[in-house]
Amino acid sequence: MNTSHQKGFTLVELLIVVAIIGVLSSIAVPTYKNYVKKSEAAAGYATARALLTNIDMHIQEQGSFPTDLADAGGSDDMNNLGLLSFDDTEQTVTFEFNGNSTIDNASFVLTRSNTGWGCQFVSAGVSIESSELPKSCN
Repeated sequence: MNTSHQKGFTLVELLIVVAIIGVLSSIAVPTYKNYVKKSEAAAGYATARALLTNIDMHIQEQGSFPTDLADAGGSDDMNNLGLLSFDDTEQTVTFEFNGNSTIDNASFVLTRSNTGWGCQFVSAGVSIESSELPKSCN
């Protein structure tokens, strides 16, 4: 008697596995993208926020708002997601996201007033939910 028994998966079983993977990835990919967007927003905000004490000290000691990153006690390699800029007339610190980020064309603007620091998220066509922004800036 010649009883050969083949082992392996049938085409239907393989198609079911591919379908399951497709469904799982259709859920996971958007969730992951939102997570990345949220973490990049938090990193950009934290980078700008880290300089506020130094800026307040500079104002107290020098009598003026810092005009560049060095005056604020920062360095160019603080964050590779964007660039920091200062406006001494408006007393603002701006963190502008660049091409290294998923939230390009957006920025955090921190403004100093007599009552403290305020934050505003400015976007040019970037869709980001307020729940994805740091709590003190939404």
